Amino acid sequence: MKALRFSFQQLLLVAFVLIGALLGVAAVRALFSLETLMAQSRESAAQAIALSTAAQSLSERSLTMERAARQSLVLRDNQLRQRFNEAAGNARDILRRLEDNELPADYAINWRDRLDAITRLLDGPPETALDREREVAAVFREIDGHSASIAQKVQSIITGRNEALQARFETSRQELTQQVVGSIGIAAILALAFGIWLARPFKRLERAIQGLGENRLDVPIDIHGPSDVRRVSQQLEWLRLRLTELDADKARFLRHVSHELKTPLASLHEGVAVLGDGVAGPLNTSQAEVVHILQHNTQLLQHQIEALLRFNAAAFEARQLKRERTDLMALLEDQVDIQRLQWQAQALSVRVEGVPVTMPLDREKIASAVGNLLSNAIRFSPHGGHIRLLLLDLPGRACIDILDQGPGVAEADRERIFEPFYRGERQPVGAVRGTGIGLSIVHEYILAHGGRITLLPQRQGAHFRIELPHAN
Repeated sequence: MKALRFSFQQLLLVAFVLIGALLGVAAVRALFSLETLMAQSRESAAQAIALSTAAQSLSERSLTMERAARQSLVLRDNQLRQRFNEAAGNARDILRRLEDNELPADYAINWRDRLDAITRLLDGPPETALDREREVAAVFREIDGHSASIAQKVQSIITGRNEALQARFETSRQELTQQVVGSIGIAAILALAFGIWLARPFKRLERAIQGLGENRLDVPIDIHGPSDVRRVSQQLEWLRLRLTELDADKARFLRHVSHELKTPLASLHEGVAVLGDGVAGPLNTSQAEVVHILQHNTQLLQHQIEALLRFNAAAFEARQLKRERTDLMALLEDQVDIQRLQWQAQALSVRVEGVPVTMPLDREKIASAVGNLLSNAIRFSPHGGHIRLLLLDLPGRACIDILDQGPGVAEADRERIFEPFYRGERQPVGAVRGTGIGLSIVHEYILAHGGRITLLPQRQGAHFRIELPHAN
């Protein structure tokens, strides 16, 4: 994946524009479809009114023609005949409009045939006018029946058109629903895809920052993505290199200082030993006490320097992992056997519980971490107490819990318990005060495996938990 020239803000804007355009197109299509349906509805309503009016008007023209025709036969009035002809012409126009609007031809033909028959009856000789008037009346009754049939047929046509329009409405509603739902679904998929795609570099940044915080400085940081994410990646890489340099400087400084201190300290220790042995002459009580204080403090200082060297070496070794498939249950049992004399001397009960777990890790370093925690538990446990080592296989990680019945860790010490050279206020009675680097080394080893160690709340004693992630 090549580095993108666009920034995260620009890509986010593009994503919003694409999703907005998709939803906008769906909304515009829905609006046009709705407008089309409304226009069809208005047109259909207008046509229905026109057809109903035409059918009604045809019946009215029939009445007008009947009066004019019968009166013109009886009165022999040309004006009345002209009125009949005009009404007949209007009726023919109405029939043509009805035929244009799906009225079957046979309905109009029957109506016109009766109208033609009436027209022929009106053109007969005067002496048969009365007889023809009665025939005209009979034909008009037939026309009334045909007009009623035409009116029913028109209503049927209007009903059919309404049903067809309703069907088009339903079809359009389903299509609009599918389009809107589909657009929303596509927009949601696009939003999710953009979110995952754009969030991926930030997850890498988060892992890189976490790695820096856990002092994993051997992995180069090279995160591809938007230009601004790329710049942050370059800054983190610069920070990693700088931290690596500072870490190396710190290690060199500790080695040099420790080496420079050991030589004069050894001379001081030997000089104090010579004084204590009386080589330079016998010592009185006060002088012997001063020599004793000097011996104690030189030994203490030597222990501190050696602890400093051990911690520096452990911090370096923590980054040099030699992973191999390791049975954690067997590892715990081995550590219990190794320290059997210590816990048996205090009449302690030590149990290993849990489920078997096998995973790739540096066996030596994890054994050192577990052994250190077990040694602390033995050191702080009361005579005849119980110690539990519990191995759990949880989703994505394995957990090692170590619980004892000692005095526990003071609340004020919990925040700093894993700091180098920090010693808590609660110490075993009569025991030599520790150097304060044991838990720091445990912390370094566990972090090097990508895990973590925590001190869990406990009513009595201490409860340490080691969490080791399963390798992907």
